Parts: sequence; C-alpha cells; structure tokens
Amino acid sequence: MRLLLDTNVVIWWLEDSDRLGPVARNAIDDGGNEVFVSAVSACEMSIKSSLGKLRTPADLEQQISKNSFMALPITVEHGVAVQDLPLHHRDPFDRILIAQARCEGLTVVTGDGQFYGYDVPVLKA
Repeated sequence: MRLLLDTNVVIWWLEDSDRLGPVARNAIDDGGNEVFVSAVSACEMSIKSSLGKLRTPADLEQQISKNSFMALPITVEHGVAVQDLPLHHRDPFDRILIAQARCEGLTVVTGDGQFYGYDVPVLKA
C-alpha cells in the first residue's frame, strides 16, 4: 500500500501519540508499505510552529528520513488538480494533500473526517 500521511498523523507518529490508532500505526510501520510525507505538511507545521500554535522537532527533515518516510514534493500537476476538487472545505493544506493523493494513487492516513467526502482512499488514523 502507498500511504500519504496527513499533517496530524505525522505529528502523532513523531510524538508516539495514543491518538494514532493501531490499524494506522501498523500500516505505517509495515515495511512493505511506502509512506509519504508531503512538503505541504512540513510547510503547515512550520507555519503553525512560527505562530506558536504547534511544537515541531527542529530536525523535522531528519525525523522524516529516520522513520523511512519519503518526501513528496508539490508539483504543478498537484496544484492544477486542486481546481477539480469539490469544495467540501477550504483548508488549502488539506486540499493539496487530497490532490496529491489523487494524482499519485495514494491512500491518505488521517484523523480528519472531511477527507471522506473526496474520491480518495482514506485510512482512519
């Protein structure tokens, strides 16, 4: 399986939080699965950290690599694909993640119920 972690899931994984359920935790930990972290998640975490709304590791890039997650850049194709999404909600970070999942054939791992309104596979965090 090819997984794309929502920003909340990246945070929960790095914090070893109980908020991340066992099914999602096992899927992320399964070496047979490819696990991606989007550049948009790093951007969202950095913005919220600079506003004092979130604490993120100073070595986020190394943490992503250490956990064998693959970095997923944002491409022009992803940006253009956002325009085809229904407007179920307005969070630009989530909309880019959904577009990336659609373009790249990824399953989104998330605790956000709004993702279910889009035509992407979702694994409940």
